[in-house]
Amino acid sequence: MDLQYIGLKEINGPLIFIDNVRDIGFEEVVEIKLNNGEIRHGRVVGIIGDLAAVLVFEGTKGLSLKNTTTKFLGHSMRLGLSEEILGRMFNGIGKPIDGLGPIYVEEELDINGLPLNPVSRKYPKNYIKTGISSIDGLTTLIRGQKLPIFSGAGMPHNELAVQIVKQAQIAETKGRSFGVVFAAMGVKNDVADYFKRSFEEAGVLEKVVMFLNLSNDPIIERLITPRCALTTAEYLAYKHDMHILVIMTDMTSYCEALREFSSSKGEIPGRKGYPGYLYSELASLYERAGIVHNAKGSVTQIPILTMPNDDITHPIPDLTGYITEGQIVLSRELHQKGIYPPVGVLPSLSRLMKDGIGEGFTRIDHQDMMNQLYASYARVMDARSLASVIGEDELGQVDKKYMQFGELFEKFFLAQGMNADRSIELTLDLGWDLLSILPKTELDRIDEKTLEEHYNQEQALKRFNVSNKVLIRELNNKEAM
Repeated sequence: MDLQYIGLKEINGPLIFIDNVRDIGFEEVVEIKLNNGEIRHGRVVGIIGDLAAVLVFEGTKGLSLKNTTTKFLGHSMRLGLSEEILGRMFNGIGKPIDGLGPIYVEEELDINGLPLNPVSRKYPKNYIKTGISSIDGLTTLIRGQKLPIFSGAGMPHNELAVQIVKQAQIAETKGRSFGVVFAAMGVKNDVADYFKRSFEEAGVLEKVVMFLNLSNDPIIERLITPRCALTTAEYLAYKHDMHILVIMTDMTSYCEALREFSSSKGEIPGRKGYPGYLYSELASLYERAGIVHNAKGSVTQIPILTMPNDDITHPIPDLTGYITEGQIVLSRELHQKGIYPPVGVLPSLSRLMKDGIGEGFTRIDHQDMMNQLYASYARVMDARSLASVIGEDELGQVDKKYMQFGELFEKFFLAQGMNADRSIELTLDLGWDLLSILPKTELDRIDEKTLEEHYNQEQALKRFNVSNKVLIRELNNKEAM
C-alpha cells in the first residue's frame, strides 16, 4: 500500500521539507501532486531524522504548505532506454523534445550508474580520430579516455564540439558501431538551435543522442543531465557493444548549478563558494568513462568547461585536471590571431596517448614527430620572449628560423577550417614538413634512422612557398584517407 503525505513543513527555493516521514532512501524519486491536479517530480536530497528534503525538478512555484500531496516511489531516478534513442533529442531529465513521441523502453537504468570494480577495467588503447591536427597529432584522444577541453568565454568551444561530433571515428571501422552522446547544460536557445541544425545539416544526427538543458530550465534539471547522458552511453556501450563518445558542455554551468543548490540547502561553502564535495561530484561523472574486460564497447568522454576569467587554477578546471587524463587548453592569444581551433599546444597534453599511437595504431613515426614538435614550439616561445626584449632583428640565425617555424606551425598545422577533416597521415606528413624547415641539427628528439626517412627540407621549402590561403585551402579540401 502506497503511503502519501499531505502538507509540507517548509518551502525554500527549489526545496520542500516534509516531516514525520519513514522508510525512505537518499535520492529516492518523489511524486508531488498540486491542488489543481498537476503532477511534479523530485528526489530526496537530504534526510535528518524524520525530516526529508526534496528537490523539485519543475520548481516550487504554486505549491501549498497545506494541500500538497507527496508520494515516495521507493526507487532512485531511472531512465528508460532502447536502441531507438539514437537520433533522438531529450531535455535534461530524459523526456523527448523532438516531437517524435515516446521511445519504446527495453530497459530502465538508474541514472547514477552501477558500481564498477576497478579490477574489471581494461587499460585504454587505440585512438579516436577527430580529423583535427592539433588533437590527433599532439594530444591524441584514446578510446576509453576522459580528455577535457578547457576553454573561456567567447572562444569557439561550441564550434569545436560540433566539429568533433561530425568528424569523430574509431580507428577500427570494420564491424564496429560508433555513436555520440551529446549533453548541453545551461545553453541559450540560439546555441541549442546551432547544435541541432549543425548535426542535421552534417547528416550525423542518426548516430547522436542529444540531451539539451537550456539556460531558462530549472537548475535542478542541469544536475541530472550529465547523469542521463552517461547512463545512455553505458547502456549503448555495454548492452549493444557500441563505442560511445560522450561530449558534455558546459561543465561550468553544471558546477554553478551545484553551488546554487548547495547554498539553498544551507551547506558550508568551500573555495569560491563551491561545496566541499565538488571533487567527488565531478569524479562520479568523469570516472564513468572507460573500457571493461569482456565488454566489446567503450565509453570515452570529452567534458568541455569554460574557465572563469581564463583562470586554469579555478576550482572547476583545477579539480577536473586531477581526475582526468590530460586536457586540451584553448588559447585566447591564438583565438585573437584568428586561428581555429585555437589549441594552446604547450599547456595541453594527453596522458594516455603514448599507448594508443605508433605502430599498429597511427604510424610508427608519430611519437617522434610529436615530441619534436612540442620541443620546437617551446623554443619558439623562448625566441618570441627574447625578441620582445631585444627586437627580432637582433636574434641569431637559429632563433630567426624558429620564429619562422612558429608562424608556419600556427598557420598551417594548428589552423584549419571548421569543415576540414584531416586524415592522420595528412597530419603526420604536415608535421614532418614543418620540422624540415628547421636545421637538421636542431631536431634532437628524433633518432637518426627516422630523421633520414622523413626529413626533406627541399620539399618543405617548396611546399611552404605556396601562399598561405592556397595551402590552407588545399589541406582543408583534401579527402580524408
